[in-house]
Amino acid sequence: MRLDDFDPSDNVRDLGSGGGGGGGFPLLGLLPLFLGRGMGCGGIGLLVVVGIIFLSMGGLGGLTGGGQAPTTKSGAPTSGASVCNTAERRFSCQVLASTEQTWGKLFQAQGQTYREPTLNFYQRGVSTGCGSATSAAGPFYCPPDQGVYLDTSFFDELQTKFGAAGDFAQAYVIAHEVGHHIQNLTGDAQRVSQAQRTLPEAQGNAQSVRLELQADCYAGVWAAQNRDRLEPGDIEEGLRAANAIGDDTLQREAGGTVVPDSFTHGTSAQRVKWLRVGLQSGNPAACDTFNQPI
Repeated sequence: MRLDDFDPSDNVRDLGSGGGGGGGFPLLGLLPLFLGRGMGCGGIGLLVVVGIIFLSMGGLGGLTGGGQAPTTKSGAPTSGASVCNTAERRFSCQVLASTEQTWGKLFQAQGQTYREPTLNFYQRGVSTGCGSATSAAGPFYCPPDQGVYLDTSFFDELQTKFGAAGDFAQAYVIAHEVGHHIQNLTGDAQRVSQAQRTLPEAQGNAQSVRLELQADCYAGVWAAQNRDRLEPGDIEEGLRAANAIGDDTLQREAGGTVVPDSFTHGTSAQRVKWLRVGLQSGNPAACDTFNQPI
């Protein structure tokens, strides 16, 4: 994907190792307790063992579970485009800048103002407005501080563990998390959170699936709005990534039984479908997963 002409976004921070803002209790340690109903931060994939969307304290779920957040803290975070100081970070900052431009125009067309999220880089562990997490959670979004959190070492895992290499696969990860930010702005995330407080677990999980598929669709909308920047093979990279992180595929590869009632992000086929919907339509209105068959 050609984004070299984009200046890196200024809405970025380097939180170092184990640092950050927010606080609260360790996010990952509470995942099993809040299965489907508690707090969390919205990630691109399924937490295979403990994992699930869990919203009631304001967050949405990460990619992989495990581990407690470190207790050490780094110094004051560095902010601004100067933190985009590696190839992976610079590309991530350019993707963010592109999403800012794209969603800014889409919101403006509806007579609204787009509030931009902050991309927070960290290593190993981080404290957020949703609680503490380790990089084992994968990329995630935290609604209370409107922050996307990314340890760029995940991009290596995306290639080696999930077989999803390529710059567009990486861009899809970030665009998906920005999709959760859109849901925070539109109120969809809050509506799901409220519903999950009263729904039985399986029904709460089903709401989480619809939320995640909508974020996939929004990632596709962003890509469609920048179709002139796509290179041969980019779309295939994105679809391959979406297929690799379906709940059924991850449960099967983990050696466990595939349990549809436990799905929180959607099957591989569903994730591919809704990324395609966004890619083909380029229209956020097409991403209404809550009122359409998924």
